Amino acid sequence: MAPRIDLDSYVKGVLDGKRAHIARAITLVESTRAEHRVLAQQLLTQLLPHAGRARRVGISGVPGVGKSTFIDALGTMLTALGHRVAVLAVDPSSTRTGGSILGDKTRMERLSVDPMAFVRPSPTAGTLGGVAKATRESMVVMEAAGYDVVLVETVGVGQSETAVANMVDTFLLLTLARTGDQLQGIKKGVLELADVIAVNKADGPHERDARSAARELAGALRLMHGKDAAWTPPVLSCSAREGTGLDTLWDRLEQHRALLDTTGRLAAKRRDQQVDWTWTMVREELLGRLHAHPEVRRLAPELERGVREGTVTATTAAERILAAFQDPGRPGPASARPQAPPPAEAPPPAQAPAAPPAQDDARPDARPDVPPDEPQGVPTKDGSTP
Repeated sequence: MAPRIDLDSYVKGVLDGKRAHIARAITLVESTRAEHRVLAQQLLTQLLPHAGRARRVGISGVPGVGKSTFIDALGTMLTALGHRVAVLAVDPSSTRTGGSILGDKTRMERLSVDPMAFVRPSPTAGTLGGVAKATRESMVVMEAAGYDVVLVETVGVGQSETAVANMVDTFLLLTLARTGDQLQGIKKGVLELADVIAVNKADGPHERDARSAARELAGALRLMHGKDAAWTPPVLSCSAREGTGLDTLWDRLEQHRALLDTTGRLAAKRRDQQVDWTWTMVREELLGRLHAHPEVRRLAPELERGVREGTVTATTAAERILAAFQDPGRPGPASARPQAPPPAEAPPPAQAPAAPPAQDDARPDARPDVPPDEPQGVPTKDGSTP
């Protein structure tokens, strides 16, 4: 029998900053079990008033750019300045086994043992965009525990990075030198989401190339944003290995958040993020209910087999699945049943006449303004009928 979860103990432990309770709370919000989801929402409801005051920074970049090493260096610098740093490192899950090695924490050698930091790796579990499903909820837990800087590391797959930008205050993009010219920089859509850009690994023989790449990207961004933009993303060069340029980079991140705060855009942005979170949860809940629907589960193996064999198109299979989910008694539209021609339509059955109103039951031709005992349809002396 599974141990009972003491929700009050979880709440008190998180608010007191106890690491064991923080880890258990995040495990609870990451759980997909129905009973755990209910408890997780109750937990978040109690923690939400204590959250919202941290600096939220999303960090993305292509694999190999050095995100984990960069976060280790930046986080260590921030803890030395007195900040409490939480890192939500998202690790890609295997498309074959579904497993994840969660190796990002091993690269953060200093930060993972820093008492002022908390590093939590989580699997993507197939989520597009390189963020775990419970990343937003984990941020609430970390902020309620008193961490004033939350760094969200993404996989950096180049798809749906909007998911990251929609949950943080500032989006930092890490890039490398020799990845293209100005035109190539403009073509990369992820640059439109970046608030600050850093060319990493600006050390040794690559330092000159990194500075040159930073100048080229800065020129490309000026073309994209124009001279009248309230904020043009700065492009800096840094070295996570040597720790150079990190202080200037953090100053730019602070300047961007200060701009959002003074103009009122920070509060508006976070309100919009809550609405986006709502619809994200609606989509996930609908998808979960569809997969759990008994009629869908009955039809799915046969339809999948038909799609593999080429006897059923993917569109047809999707229509039948959705039709079964919406109306279990209806197998789907005619276009979704190509295996056999539809039977000839039988003439519609004769419909019984509608029942008359209650006041007309005794006399069908009675008028409501004529008393029932008054004769109707009787000619008067002048030959007219009332």
